[in-house]
Amino acid sequence: MTSRRQFSRLALGAMGGLALPWSPAALAQFRVEISGVGATQIPISVMRLRDEDKAPVPVSAIARADLERSGLFKLVDGGGALADENARPVYADWRAKAVDALVAGSMTRLADGKFDVRYRAWDVIKGIDVGGKATPPKSKEELRGVAHEMADYIYQLLTGERGVFSTRIAYVSKAAGRYTLWVADADGEAAQVALAGPEPIMSPSWSPDARELAYVSFEERKAIVYVQDVYAGKRRIVASYKGSNSAPAWSPDGSTLAVTLTRDGPSQIYLMNRNGGELRRLTSGSSIDTEAAWAPDGKSLYFVSDRGGGPQVYRAAISGGSVERVTFAGNYNISPAVSPDGRNLAYISRNGGNSFQLTLMELATGTIRTLTDTNDDESPSFAPNGRMLIYATRAAGRDVLMTTTLDGAIKARLGVPQVDVREPTWGPYGR
Repeated sequence: MTSRRQFSRLALGAMGGLALPWSPAALAQFRVEISGVGATQIPISVMRLRDEDKAPVPVSAIARADLERSGLFKLVDGGGALADENARPVYADWRAKAVDALVAGSMTRLADGKFDVRYRAWDVIKGIDVGGKATPPKSKEELRGVAHEMADYIYQLLTGERGVFSTRIAYVSKAAGRYTLWVADADGEAAQVALAGPEPIMSPSWSPDARELAYVSFEERKAIVYVQDVYAGKRRIVASYKGSNSAPAWSPDGSTLAVTLTRDGPSQIYLMNRNGGELRRLTSGSSIDTEAAWAPDGKSLYFVSDRGGGPQVYRAAISGGSVERVTFAGNYNISPAVSPDGRNLAYISRNGGNSFQLTLMELATGTIRTLTDTNDDESPSFAPNGRMLIYATRAAGRDVLMTTTLDGAIKARLGVPQVDVREPTWGPYGR
């Protein structure tokens, strides 16, 4: 995974994949297990949609799971008290059940086999209708997307912020000596193959428009950085210099990639345009510099360096100048990820012995919080609204993916039976 293992590999230098068409794979279907209790949550009841049992996808159940995983909502079973989006709730009855918000709707199968999905939300506290939506007719293959859109709509109505349930994640699995790069819904379902082969695949990184992934593949028996269109499957090599080419990271405007190269000696950070041209070295010296992460304004990079004797997170301006150390607590801090608003830094910290845990730093104050009680965390990545993190860890002897809220209170395990999964990255909203 992109963490202490990668740092060790990069310190030693460079150690075949096959691009596949965009196709669904049942083996990548996740089970979602949610644990923890948030301190403040909105009690909400999301009704089963009328005639949902006639559809192949449980739209309301998927939306409920999305909302619960966010940590901001407490799901309350409302039974069948509201028939559909045209119902008129008795607000006093719902207040007595300590429910703050309601959602109900319907699904209708049309003559052409598509589905008409409608839903509406009510604010029980204020006693008002807060909005409803009717989606254009959708095929059965599109209904999972409708469920995520429903969760996003409810989330924004009730919080005023944009939801992330319609975004996607990417990650790498290893099974039977085969490596696969997957792209999936934000809940881990509906995974599709982007690349597969017998050689390692590492460090996937989303472009800001959510259309391309940069990653490292060893298919040519050396580390090479590729950029691939996740829809068409077409790809291009952007870094294939002598030595190791690794750890690609997109700039916020999508025009530039930061990469780690050993072409001139030890691992250093370089900048290049999106097609691999105009190479410029950003860091220099005898230290190992790697794992670049862009600040949201695109003016600086966070990265890992051992220039102080052990791996720590530093920051460097893109325009050049002095390098600033960011992490000081502990002697081993790696894998930085910056929140979309620039307020928080997530990273992996060694907390005594061999315990590697997901850590969050508030950059303005330097306040640090350990978010997990596991011992082998790796590869943190923020959701595009900055409210959650996805990361990898080990559980029951396997590599698994988890999401967590920023207070560590609500965690969800995204587990694939019999498959080790690692190196997750949460995709952006796109443009």
